[in-house]
Amino acid sequence: MSAHESMEHAEHAEHASGENRKIALLIAVLALFLAISETLGKGAQTESISKNVEASNLWAFFQAKSIRRTVVQTAAEGAKLITTPDDATKAAVQKQIDDWQKTAARYRSEPETKEGTEQLAEKAKDAEHERDEATAKYHHFELASAAFQIGIVLASATIITGMVALAYISGLLTLAGLAMTILGAWWPHLLHLHG
Repeated sequence: MSAHESMEHAEHAEHASGENRKIALLIAVLALFLAISETLGKGAQTESISKNVEASNLWAFFQAKSIRRTVVQTAAEGAKLITTPDDATKAAVQKQIDDWQKTAARYRSEPETKEGTEQLAEKAKDAEHERDEATAKYHHFELASAAFQIGIVLASATIITGMVALAYISGLLTLAGLAMTILGAWWPHLLHLHG
């Protein structure tokens, strides 16, 4: 091997080493973005599950209150059918009917405690909305994570194969992952990604 050939090999190795450093930096940046999107995704998933449980509990409470209200209303209606010649008994029955009707009205709306069926339904719908928001975020962060993971694989393959096109594809996946992360964080309903 001549001195000239040795110099060419050394220059080629130095150039490859410089390219590998750039690819290694790309991989490090992708790993950082992956960690961020995974953390955001896990947080969104936890929030989604939490809000789903909250909505379910609120709807169960709503149903229990609705059943109690129906039972009280039925009792009041049944008591109206009682006939008695005794005025004291009539007054006692009417008082009980009035109490049951007040209770039924309170079960429908309790603004002080926010535990009437109207308030419970509103709170349950709010929890469902928050659940849907967190789920939409989660799906965006999951897609971002997938883009970053594939980008890492392709960037690693660039070092092994020397195919620079894989590095460019990895860069495009980085941009796609960043776009999905941004959409997930600020505009999760811009793209409809879940059913």
